[in-house]
Amino acid sequence: MNLRTGISAAALAFMAVTGCATKNYVRTQTAPIIDKTNNLEDRTAENNRNIHDVDARATAGIQQAQSSANSANSNAQNATLAANNAYNSANDAVHRADTLDSVVQGLDNYKSLADVSVNFAFDKANLTHDSKDTLDGFAAQLGNAKSYILEVTGGTDSVGSKEYNYELSNRRADAVVQYLAAKYNVPAHKFYLIGIGKDQEVASNATAEGRHKNRRVQIRLLSNMTGDNAQTAPAAPTGSR
Repeated sequence: MNLRTGISAAALAFMAVTGCATKNYVRTQTAPIIDKTNNLEDRTAENNRNIHDVDARATAGIQQAQSSANSANSNAQNATLAANNAYNSANDAVHRADTLDSVVQGLDNYKSLADVSVNFAFDKANLTHDSKDTLDGFAAQLGNAKSYILEVTGGTDSVGSKEYNYELSNRRADAVVQYLAAKYNVPAHKFYLIGIGKDQEVASNATAEGRHKNRRVQIRLLSNMTGDNAQTAPAAPTGSR
């Protein structure tokens, strides 16, 4: 072997050793990076799966909530419709007249067992707390009354037109009828509703106190039974509140 050949062989050997060392160094340096990259990809994939699962659960929850809301809305609409139907049926069954004797045969055979009045604020047809208390006291005896009817007469003060006051007096009488019918299960056909507007005053409309007394609904309990057969409970006190 000559010198040149020896040098070439040594150079090749050195390059081989150096190449192996370089590869090992690169492998040593890049392995952690590759591991970190793989771990990051795994975590990214897991996060994507978790996000997908959360999104799926959220979508299912929203759909269930929407379904429940739709069901509740449907039930509410059905309840409202049933209430409106019941109101309309009761309203249609109520007797309406200008005077009681025009619709009740043999009215002379009826005896007044009790009467009461409730008053209203100006241009209002809603019952106050005091009015409801008065009606509660009046209604306490209805369970023992026999073969009875209820005359419900609505009135107004003199403010406003005749036509408007007729309508207002009817709305006030309706408020009393609906309260007694709903709370005490009084059958609609028991009511005889009369709206008199401002035609019949019970006090002078010249004063605020008198106008307040005229904004009223009067309720009379009448029965065509006599004596102990008419009613077993004592009659409620009459008057206006």
